Amino acid sequence: MSQPEPRNQTQTPLAELTPMMRQYLEIKAQYPDAILFFRLGDFYEMFLDDAVKASRILDITLTSRGKGGDGSDIPLCGIPYHSAAPYLAKLIEAGEKVAICEQVEDPKSVKGIVRREVVRVVTPGLVIDGENLAPKENNYLLCLVPQETAEVGLAYLDLSTGEFRVTELSGLDAAIAEIACVKPREILLPAMGRDTGLLASLGPLGDDCLVSWLEEWVFDAEYGRRLFQRQFSAHPESMGCGGIKTGVRAAAAILHYLYDTQKGEVAHVRELHPYQTREFLVLDEATRRNLELTATMAEGKRRGSLLGLLDKTVTAMGGRKLKQWINYPLATVEPILERQNAVDEFFRDPTWRTALVEALEGVYDLERLNGRISMASASAKDLAALRCSLERIPLLLSHLGRVDAPLLQRIRDEIDPLEEMTDLIRRGVVENPPFILREGGIIAEGYHGELDELRAISREGKGFIARLEAQERARTGIGSLKIRYNKVFGYYIEVTKSNLAEVPADYLRRQTLANAERFITPELKEYEDKVLGAEERIVDLEYQLFQEIRLQVAEQGARIARTADRLATLDVLVALATVAHEYDYCRPLVDDSDVIAITTGRHPVVEALSPTERFVANDTYLDGQENQLLIITGPNMAGKSTFMRQVAIIILLAQMGSFVPASDARIGVVDRIFTRVGASDNLSRGLSTFMLEMIETATILRHATPKSLVVLDEIGRGTSTFDGVSIAWAVAEFLHDRPEHRARTLFATHYHELTELSVTRPGVKNFNVAVREWNDQIIFLRTIVPGGASHSYGIQVARLAGLPMAVIDRAKEILVNLEKGEYVAEGVPRIARGKRVAEVKASPQMALFADDTDLLRQRLKGLAIASLTPLEALNLLDELKRMI
Repeated sequence: MSQPEPRNQTQTPLAELTPMMRQYLEIKAQYPDAILFFRLGDFYEMFLDDAVKASRILDITLTSRGKGGDGSDIPLCGIPYHSAAPYLAKLIEAGEKVAICEQVEDPKSVKGIVRREVVRVVTPGLVIDGENLAPKENNYLLCLVPQETAEVGLAYLDLSTGEFRVTELSGLDAAIAEIACVKPREILLPAMGRDTGLLASLGPLGDDCLVSWLEEWVFDAEYGRRLFQRQFSAHPESMGCGGIKTGVRAAAAILHYLYDTQKGEVAHVRELHPYQTREFLVLDEATRRNLELTATMAEGKRRGSLLGLLDKTVTAMGGRKLKQWINYPLATVEPILERQNAVDEFFRDPTWRTALVEALEGVYDLERLNGRISMASASAKDLAALRCSLERIPLLLSHLGRVDAPLLQRIRDEIDPLEEMTDLIRRGVVENPPFILREGGIIAEGYHGELDELRAISREGKGFIARLEAQERARTGIGSLKIRYNKVFGYYIEVTKSNLAEVPADYLRRQTLANAERFITPELKEYEDKVLGAEERIVDLEYQLFQEIRLQVAEQGARIARTADRLATLDVLVALATVAHEYDYCRPLVDDSDVIAITTGRHPVVEALSPTERFVANDTYLDGQENQLLIITGPNMAGKSTFMRQVAIIILLAQMGSFVPASDARIGVVDRIFTRVGASDNLSRGLSTFMLEMIETATILRHATPKSLVVLDEIGRGTSTFDGVSIAWAVAEFLHDRPEHRARTLFATHYHELTELSVTRPGVKNFNVAVREWNDQIIFLRTIVPGGASHSYGIQVARLAGLPMAVIDRAKEILVNLEKGEYVAEGVPRIARGKRVAEVKASPQMALFADDTDLLRQRLKGLAIASLTPLEALNLLDELKRMI
């Protein structure tokens, strides 16, 4: 079947359309950027361009109806309203908005067209249905407000949990780094940003999510204060937001968007949490990617990342909080030690830890349950899940009765058992309720007297019919008489035509069939009215009672939210203790010194992913004085990058409050971790590998402080050798010599020349990755030892990679020539000559008594400068220096 072509939604005059299509187009005009789910009976219908787009995304049949005023077909597709969730999820995943338009009048009581209204707009950033969300991932809506000044306002909300945060950042680059950490599903931007290239400045971040533009008046400060008063009954200043006015405008814009799309209050969004990035260990986008904190670089998978290793949480909300702790490690000692004390207490008692895990396993996602309950979108199963979760709390509290760590004591004291709510749901909702609310079977027996009476009437129906049928057979003498029911005629008595003469006078004829007649009696009619009325009343009453229970639970949403947060924190602390015990981690000493001292440190993920191979541990010592910058040399594949990454990850773990993979560690608190690792490019933004490397390096040099950790791997490799050595040397000097940027630094390089920095710079120390040569082979020992490497072993690594032996042999020959700095008579380096090429005649012997100036002059005259490579030039400079 060919699909109708998309058509202009307004090409047919409204007066020429049917009343229903006029109503559709009037509502659609209010939501031009959304697909309209238009409720018609048991279906959500989509028309015109919406139908064409939705049928393609949902892979459903596109049909048409000839209702256009001009006689043309109108594209049409539809989905059942009671199973719309998976279709909605596919549209949202495709980056679409969906406006849900419901019938807001009872069709039975209305003459003409039923009134319809959009009751909710679902967007990628405003999903609340559990089946459409990853359990351990937040679903953020973010708003960015750039200023003409340096400050940029940023706020983000997870509507499914009620988490709402706001901050202000210095410059767009810092804001982009924060957006990369938050990973929103949808971004709100001021409309004026369309003309200033704001979206382009976001780069790939703007491509990965839906971008919605808001009019300028939405960001008005006075309007924002009114929104704050409506939502929080407070002014921004009283919520700790007085110093972040641009951030407040971003938060207020999110509230505006919520009211506009949700068509009502969002009571579970009760708090706005202001924060400053300086409260946390700052990690830029490159560092998060290079350290593979929450996803692997190669495949973007959770497994193989630090999060994948640490996530031993058993609740969805615990999993989300763990990811938040990884993304935002702490930057002050006291709260770090508080977390450590809690982890340590669990670490020392495996039996207790196991009991807590078993108790937590019965707890559902209280944060998202609370969100759906507050927004009146909860099902009866959601209330049952809440009841099951709350029933686990007394057991959890009994396990926490003997805690010593102050953080655990606060968690225990702030977990609310909510006994009255548990009792309400237990009394009011059946243990295993159905999914659909409007079909009854939700409210428990004994909860409501009238409902119990109506159910008794309904249950007695079969017995009554059987008794009445037997009674009528006896009264009439018609043995084949039957009492039946259908939806069209209700209850009736059916008599075959051969027995019509026996029918009593009080039987009233309802229908004539070919072989029978159908009758009704006053008694049967009275019963029908009673039973059918009871069944209809049961469904309506159950729905009303459920909504009353839901509302009572929603009124306690703040208590549920607080308990959910404390249980999530408990879950994370237990998980960190479990990981520490399983992989033999130690408790690090965290202080405000400049010392980073790690004994037998390991890379946690590499170690865990290779359980059959012993991981070679290494020591590390950094400080702000004599061991401020470590130059690390050694061959490729020897483990330099793994070593440097493990130091960064150990610091991050320590500042999360976790134990670390080492036998002993002292971590002087770090304010930022910078990494410049590996080769990559961004061709979509016109950035080459080397340009991207230099941009990332420039960022480090601008923002590094003496409290930072800098990890640099192969700076300058993307350009010529001469340029690369120069840049690498200058970067190292900058990080050493500038007091305001004197960061603790790990600097891996193949440029052996950099090892000479230790001679003139007191804070520079040389280390290398030990290797052994045996039968012209190299063995990687993976051990970091003092001193610089004597070789890079690149040719041996090339052989391991499978290069042809002819290439390997020739490379060795060229290497020997280069290392000796040999030149032929004309001044051409011997690199161009092989053993099979005849040697040219030697140049005339230099005078025996020539002075240094003459020797230099003669040497320089014999050079072919245009053909020198950068490395040859370096060797030549060294030779000339020795001649002086």
